[in-house]
Amino acid sequence: MNAKQFNSVLKISVFTFLSIVIMSCNQSMKSEAYALEDVKVTDEYNAFAPENVNDDVALSTNTSIKMPKDLKIIKSASARYKVRNVKLATHKIKLFAGKYKAYISDLRFENNLYSIENRFTIKVPQEYFDVLMDSVNGVVEFVEYENITTKDVSEEYVDLNTRLKTKLEVKQRYESILRKNAKTVEDILATEEKLRIIQEEIESAQGRLKYLTNKVAYSTIQIDLYETVEYKEEPESYSKTFFSKSKEGFGFGWNIIEGIVLGIIHLWPIVILATIAFFYIRKRLRK
Repeated sequence: MNAKQFNSVLKISVFTFLSIVIMSCNQSMKSEAYALEDVKVTDEYNAFAPENVNDDVALSTNTSIKMPKDLKIIKSASARYKVRNVKLATHKIKLFAGKYKAYISDLRFENNLYSIENRFTIKVPQEYFDVLMDSVNGVVEFVEYENITTKDVSEEYVDLNTRLKTKLEVKQRYESILRKNAKTVEDILATEEKLRIIQEEIESAQGRLKYLTNKVAYSTIQIDLYETVEYKEEPESYSKTFFSKSKEGFGFGWNIIEGIVLGIIHLWPIVILATIAFFYIRKRLRK
């Protein structure tokens, strides 16, 4: 290989090496550009994240859900609470009931060797149901259980209203027939019988509507309060004190006097006859 050929090969090799170096630099610059673009995407995502968090917080704080007005819901609750003093807690709950236009329908008090219990039922307007339950929770010491149930009677309520409206219209038509078209006695009696049946159905529907209206308007809360007491074993025999014996002695003496007086009152004819006979015999003896 002469000098010219060697120089040509060397130039070709140098050119190839430089080309490879330039291509590698371009690829590294592209990768750096891609890295910068990834960073920008990450920054945009971080800027968007707090908005999502704020939305979640706003949704979590907005917990007040308004109930549709046309729903007919019957609410009821049963709960059992431990309190320090049953009589004091009952008095406070009665004050809350009066404040929220409620009333106590029944009450049962029980006192035994282990606990003092008081069970009562409160009828409260539905709009004050939740606030009264919260007020009761502020009085008690421990919640043993709370059961709250709801029953939707909207469908039955609407159905009864529709049926009642239809029956009232039918009743009006029968009354019109009775006034205008019923001529014979048979027609009058048949129309009156139809009116009687329809009137019974109307009264039944009105009674059911009134019952549902009252149940929806006033919720029922049954509360059991109890306080634990220290167990005291019952003695096998009781010894009477001097005071109790004296009291029994006075009572026994008074009973004797009372019995004698009542006996004389019951035997008043014999007493009068014996008195008359005594004075008569005494007078004869003196003579």
